[in-house]
Amino acid sequence: MTVSPRIEIHWPATADERLRAGVHRMIHSVVQLDGAVGWLTPPDRAETDRWLDEALDRVRAGDAALALALLDGEVAAGGLWRRGATDVFRHQAEVQKVMAHPMARGLGLGRRVVEALIDDARSNGVEVLTLGARGNNHGAIELYERLGFREWGRLPNAIEVGDERYDDVKMFLDLGRPPHVILRGSPPDGPGSSPRRRRP
Repeated sequence: MTVSPRIEIHWPATADERLRAGVHRMIHSVVQLDGAVGWLTPPDRAETDRWLDEALDRVRAGDAALALALLDGEVAAGGLWRRGATDVFRHQAEVQKVMAHPMARGLGLGRRVVEALIDDARSNGVEVLTLGARGNNHGAIELYERLGFREWGRLPNAIEVGDERYDDVKMFLDLGRPPHVILRGSPPDGPGSSPRRRRP
């Protein structure tokens, strides 16, 4: 009889040695296979610890959430949302570092992590989620589209990988807003406005 693996989403605010080692194994293995998660070469343990500590500092401050998919108790996938840094962008958050350990691919863990991040961000008052994907990462872009993200633009050939350049695809997901929020868009009125100097 085949036993299905036990999968759970874990939301750490602190990290013990086991969690640190698991996060390192995941990141190192993903980058070793050229995963597009922000590192060009596999990071050492000190580097992944620094990244994890910074992420968890933001979690404890209420500015981020880290979702880890545990497969039979071991870190197998992860990602985080991170709130905008300034007051005018605190209602927005960016999804970052979505990845799954190569040995755990095909189990739908990436989707489960992103779905969990969407639900958690919404429950924490985030109105808009954004993310960036490397232009050649069609599988990830397709996943995000299935979850409701839409492309709002792309910077052509903006991502540097050695001598190669790839598009930076920008996507967003509207999570809804409180009923008192007024959507003003782009007319030249309100705080910070200015009229055009010349007519088009």
